[in-house]
Amino acid sequence: MGKVAWLFPGQGSQAVGMGVTLAEAEPAARAVLQEADAALGFALSGLMADGPEETLKLTEHTQPAILTHSIMVVRALGDRLPPPDYAAGHSLGEYSALVALGALSFQDAVRTVRERGRAMQVAVPVGVGAMAAILGMSQADVEASCAEAQAATGKVVVPANFNGPGQIVIAGHAEAVDAALEAVKARGGRKTMKLPVSAPFHSPLMEPAQAHMAPILAGLSFQAPRCPLVNNVDAVAVADPEALRDGLVRQIPGAVRWRATLDLLLDQGVTTFIELGPGKVLAGLVKRQAKERGLEVQALSLGSPEDLAQLA
Repeated sequence: MGKVAWLFPGQGSQAVGMGVTLAEAEPAARAVLQEADAALGFALSGLMADGPEETLKLTEHTQPAILTHSIMVVRALGDRLPPPDYAAGHSLGEYSALVALGALSFQDAVRTVRERGRAMQVAVPVGVGAMAAILGMSQADVEASCAEAQAATGKVVVPANFNGPGQIVIAGHAEAVDAALEAVKARGGRKTMKLPVSAPFHSPLMEPAQAHMAPILAGLSFQAPRCPLVNNVDAVAVADPEALRDGLVRQIPGAVRWRATLDLLLDQGVTTFIELGPGKVLAGLVKRQAKERGLEVQALSLGSPEDLAQLA
């Protein structure tokens, strides 16, 4: 029998109404919402349920909301799922994974990701940075386009998310991102899209946020996880508490190596992938990457009680 990996989504998976049906059906999920409200000192539960959307989309709110929804799923439905042999989370989702694995307390995590969201937002003034998705190009071509743009503008632009085959996100100064997109087009790239984000996440421009978060993370208590975590910044399986902490510090300006993460899990014999939390992005990436490699896997997304029917 194949192994199981639990996956946890990152920013962009939020939506008004997230977690409502789960909270209505499951007392354990409601308890997580109450714990989040108490830890943060404001009604995150109300913002998740009713919005407004523009407020929920603020990074300092989005990050704790997604973490909270993921842990609602874990605590309400986790004992009905096959236990994980590995876990991984996309950017912010790495915190959700660590809470699910017992390596970090939920209260510490939800407060920390709110501060992480604030720090990432203030690191670069609005309008100075940008992010863009590039589809259908090789990693080498994207990296070459970024290098060309940096040389031409004297500004920063780098690959920020290696999400899957032919799906790479770049980030940096807005001027340099625009120049990189022009370089991509000159290399034959046709599918590009500027992303509606307010900061250039996972780029060297996030180093002020890293400096702010490092002492906060140093003050948290980390425990050994129930199974290894495949971290973002190295795409390696980690179980040592200090290595888990270090990965969270380095991931802030570091690229999200999601394609390499999934490759490692597939190489380790994982055949069942369960995404816990809002959205279905990660399950979709698993299916595409497994198909490219000629592998058969089961990839599910669980955000509500109704989703459990997929396990039948």
